[in-house]
This record gives sequence, structure tokens and C-alpha cells, in this order.
Amino acid sequence: MTMRAVVVDRLAADYAGVFVRQVERPRPGSGQVLIRVRAASVNFPDLLQTEGKYQHKPDLPFVAGMEAAGEVVEAGEGSGFAVGDRVVGSARPEGVSGTGGPGAFAEYCVMTAPRRMPEHFSYSQAAAFGTAYLTAWVSLVSRADLQPGEWVLVHGASGGVGLAAVDLAKALGGRVIATGASDEKLAIVNEMYAPDAILNVSGGFRDQVKAITGGGGADVIYDPVGGDVFDESVRCIAFNGRLLTIGFASGRIPTLPVNMALIKGFSLMGVRAGEYGRRFPDRGRANLDAIWAMAEAGKLTPRVHAEFSLDDWRAAYDQLGNRQVVGKAIIRP
Repeated sequence: MTMRAVVVDRLAADYAGVFVRQVERPRPGSGQVLIRVRAASVNFPDLLQTEGKYQHKPDLPFVAGMEAAGEVVEAGEGSGFAVGDRVVGSARPEGVSGTGGPGAFAEYCVMTAPRRMPEHFSYSQAAAFGTAYLTAWVSLVSRADLQPGEWVLVHGASGGVGLAAVDLAKALGGRVIATGASDEKLAIVNEMYAPDAILNVSGGFRDQVKAITGGGGADVIYDPVGGDVFDESVRCIAFNGRLLTIGFASGRIPTLPVNMALIKGFSLMGVRAGEYGRRFPDRGRANLDAIWAMAEAGKLTPRVHAEFSLDDWRAAYDQLGNRQVVGKAIIRP
């Protein structure tokens, strides 16, 4: 039995090695489920993987997509799920790749240890939640130990992981400064999540951050941007602050003059949420339990920017790559 899927046949620029085609429909093994994909979230690593620029490099060819939501159509022995259950989770268990493998951008995919969807979430919201909010939690809680009342400077606040950090930091009692380079997108962030302040970084932000924080600077800085944003962040971090490096969406990997860390007494922390869970499985499970419990309680709300059909996968990739998305772009097979 076959299905339609977005397949990466070869690594190339401008997605030249990516095609929608028929592949074998996967079957669930013991402890796994096969789901009919109702929504799949587009993440920045999905774009990078088409050129082999992401840390994890699946064997070619592979079905693209990291996370999905849908309903169970076949349950493997010991999975704990039944046909019809609404679930969400990772669509690429460790060690699985190849055509017909369980990528999310397909009509069906296999999941290991999915979670039941919160009742009030749509399929698209569920698909938009996991990766972004896990990254935010590992950053703000596991690494930075954010405390209520601390100032949190969130760069790239309109992106998927940035918006999740704004939402989570507010829920944890932080005082949030959301930044970006678009007044229009920042207005959407402000309307939906009500951070304590918003800043357009186009003309610089060091002095404004110091003024907002009463001269002390930001206690925690969440940076998925890198480049000039990282450089200026070093100038407005508080003593004993924590500077979290999440990624380099600007395209430039910055360097840190370590004398600045010494003089200002701050820590630089690298964040790889997925790797954190692989290195510390018990903590990884606890982190996932924590964010999904908050979602169930209605304390966190992911934003879906736009939805696309499987055939329109390129438009979804382009919206994300061109920084047009506020929240998450979703593919709905």
C-alpha cells in the first residue's frame, strides 16, 4: 500500500532535491502506532536538512518532517493506544530513515510513544507545540533556571521557538521583552501574548533594554538569531545573567570576547533540546511531561500562522525561510 509524501532524494540548494511522490506506507512495530497525519509542523531544521546543513543527517532518501498530529489507524502491540485516538508526537524515531520512513510530511507516519492531544487543541495547534515549546522549556528552565520576576529578553520573538519562549516565560512569571525586526509582526506578538515590552532591533536595542530594566540589564537572554543580535546582547545582559544560544537564523555564527563574560559575570549556555533529552532520558521525559501538562491546563497557546496542502510544501518552506511566519506554518496532508 502506498501514500503520498514529501521526499528528500538528494541534498541540494533551493529544495531542488525535494519532491512529492508515492512511497510505501509504513507499518507500526511493537510499541508504535501508525497515524493518519492531519497536521505537521514546519521547523527550521526541515529546511536545513534539504541541504544537509542540520546536525542530524538522515540517510537519503527520507520523508521530511519532524512532528505531526493525527488519529491512530493502526496500533502496534503494547503501544497503549487504540484506533481513533488523537495523538501528537515525533515522526522520526531514532535510527529510522529511508523512503517510506516515518516523516511527518506524508499522509501517514509511524510514531513511537506519542502523546494524547489536549482536548482543546486543534490538530494544527498540537503539531505546532512540541518542538518549539520543548526548546523554550529546556532553555528557560533546564538551562537558565528562570525565576519569577526576572527579565527575559527574547530575540526572534515572532518565530516558532521565539514565540514559544515569550508564551512560556510569561507563564513562568518572567518579565518579557520581545524583540524582532518587523513592527507588524511584533504587533501580533503583543496582541496575542502581551509581553512587558516590545522592541524593534533594527536600530539597536542595548540602551532600550537597560532603560526598561532600570539599568540592570536582562537576566536571561534567549537568542535564536546570532550575528549582530548576539553581539549587542552581550552589552545589555545583567550581572549573573544567562545568555542562551539557540541557533543562528541571521546566518552568522558570532564569537564571544570572554573578557566580557568575566567582567559582567554572565554565563553562555548552548541549547539543543533534543540532544538534552537523549543525553538525559529521565530529564527529557520530565521536560515533555511539564510542557504538555501546562498545555492541558490551558496555560500555553501555540499560534498557527498558516496552513498548506502537501502539494504546497514549498510555499510553507518559503514562508518560514523568508521570515514571514509569526508562530508556525503547518502542512495538512
